[in-house]
Amino acid sequence: MTESEFLALADSALNAIEAALEQATDDTELDVECSRSGNVLEIECIDNGSKIIVNSQAPMQELWLASKSGGYHFKYDGKQWLSARDGAELYATLSASVTEQAGVAVTLGAP
Repeated sequence: MTESEFLALADSALNAIEAALEQATDDTELDVECSRSGNVLEIECIDNGSKIIVNSQAPMQELWLASKSGGYHFKYDGKQWLSARDGAELYATLSASVTEQAGVAVTLGAP
Protein backbone atom coordinates (compact mmCIF):
# COMPACT_ATOMS: atom_id res chain seq x y z
CA MET A 1 0.00 0.00 0.00
CA THR A 2 1.30 3.44 -0.85
CA GLU A 3 1.64 6.13 1.79
CA SER A 4 -1.21 8.14 0.27
CA GLU A 5 -3.46 5.04 0.26
CA PHE A 6 -2.61 4.41 3.91
CA LEU A 7 -3.26 8.03 4.87
CA ALA A 8 -6.68 7.96 3.18
CA LEU A 9 -7.55 4.67 4.90
CA ALA A 10 -6.36 5.90 8.30
CA ASP A 11 -8.23 9.20 7.91
CA SER A 12 -11.39 7.29 7.07
CA ALA A 13 -10.97 5.11 10.18
CA LEU A 14 -10.41 8.12 12.45
CA ASN A 15 -13.49 9.84 10.98
CA ALA A 16 -15.55 6.67 11.49
CA ILE A 17 -14.41 6.34 15.11
CA GLU A 18 -15.28 9.96 15.82
CA ALA A 19 -18.72 9.61 14.19
CA ALA A 20 -19.45 6.36 16.06
CA LEU A 21 -18.54 7.94 19.39
CA GLU A 22 -20.71 10.98 18.66
CA GLN A 23 -23.60 8.65 17.84
CA ALA A 24 -23.00 6.62 21.01
CA THR A 25 -23.01 9.85 23.02
CA ASP A 26 -26.42 10.70 21.53
CA ASP A 27 -27.85 7.19 22.02
CA THR A 28 -26.48 6.22 25.46
CA GLU A 29 -25.28 7.70 28.73
CA LEU A 30 -21.75 7.91 27.30
CA ASP A 31 -20.17 11.31 27.95
CA VAL A 32 -17.03 11.73 25.88
CA GLU A 33 -15.67 14.57 23.86
CA CYS A 34 -13.62 14.00 20.72
CA SER A 35 -11.10 16.43 19.31
CA ARG A 36 -9.06 15.94 16.19
CA SER A 37 -5.77 17.49 15.20
CA GLY A 38 -4.42 16.09 11.95
CA ASN A 39 -3.75 12.38 12.40
CA VAL A 40 -4.50 12.40 16.15
CA LEU A 41 -7.94 11.75 17.64
CA GLU A 42 -8.23 12.51 21.36
CA ILE A 43 -11.20 11.03 23.22
CA GLU A 44 -11.78 12.60 26.64
CA CYS A 45 -14.03 10.90 29.20
CA ILE A 46 -15.80 13.89 30.74
CA ASP A 47 -16.66 12.30 34.11
CA ASN A 48 -13.07 11.52 35.09
CA GLY A 49 -10.91 13.46 32.62
CA SER A 50 -9.11 10.35 31.36
CA LYS A 51 -8.13 10.25 27.71
CA ILE A 52 -7.80 7.73 24.92
CA ILE A 53 -5.65 8.62 21.94
CA VAL A 54 -5.90 7.09 18.46
CA ASN A 55 -3.40 8.20 15.84
CA SER A 56 -1.95 7.09 12.56
CA GLN A 57 1.71 6.26 12.06
CA ALA A 58 2.36 6.55 8.33
CA PRO A 59 5.97 5.25 8.38
CA MET A 60 4.77 2.03 10.06
CA GLN A 61 1.39 2.00 8.26
CA GLU A 62 -0.34 1.45 11.60
CA LEU A 63 -3.03 2.98 13.76
CA TRP A 64 -1.96 3.32 17.38
CA LEU A 65 -4.31 3.32 20.36
CA ALA A 66 -3.24 4.49 23.82
CA SER A 67 -5.55 3.98 26.79
CA LYS A 68 -5.36 3.11 30.47
CA SER A 69 -5.32 -0.58 29.52
CA GLY A 70 -2.20 -0.14 27.38
CA GLY A 71 -0.82 0.74 24.00
CA TYR A 72 -1.81 -1.10 20.83
CA HIS A 73 -0.63 -1.09 17.22
CA PHE A 74 -3.06 -2.06 14.44
CA LYS A 75 -2.26 -2.97 10.83
CA TYR A 76 -4.81 -3.10 8.05
CA ASP A 77 -5.08 -6.61 6.58
CA GLY A 78 -7.19 -5.58 3.57
CA LYS A 79 -10.47 -5.93 5.49
CA GLN A 80 -9.94 -4.69 9.05
CA TRP A 81 -7.45 -3.21 11.50
CA LEU A 82 -5.84 -5.99 13.56
CA SER A 83 -3.52 -5.76 16.56
CA ALA A 84 0.08 -6.69 15.85
CA ARG A 85 0.23 -8.10 19.40
CA ASP A 86 -2.73 -10.46 19.63
CA GLY A 87 -4.83 -10.15 16.46
CA ALA A 88 -7.63 -8.26 18.23
CA GLU A 89 -9.73 -5.97 16.05
CA LEU A 90 -9.41 -2.17 16.48
CA TYR A 91 -13.08 -1.40 17.11
CA ALA A 92 -13.43 -4.21 19.69
CA THR A 93 -10.32 -3.00 21.54
CA LEU A 94 -11.48 0.61 21.39
CA SER A 95 -14.96 -0.38 22.62
CA ALA A 96 -13.41 -2.14 25.63
CA SER A 97 -11.16 0.85 26.37
CA VAL A 98 -14.01 3.37 26.16
CA THR A 99 -16.24 1.13 28.30
CA GLU A 100 -13.51 0.77 30.93
CA GLN A 101 -12.56 4.43 31.09
CA ALA A 102 -16.01 6.03 30.67
CA GLY A 103 -17.90 3.51 32.77
CA VAL A 104 -20.62 3.06 30.12
CA ALA A 105 -20.90 -0.09 28.00
CA VAL A 106 -20.21 0.85 24.38
CA THR A 107 -19.90 -1.32 21.31
CA LEU A 108 -18.36 0.37 18.29
CA GLY A 109 -18.49 -1.39 14.95
CA ALA A 110 -16.36 -1.02 11.88
CA PRO A 111 -18.06 1.09 9.21
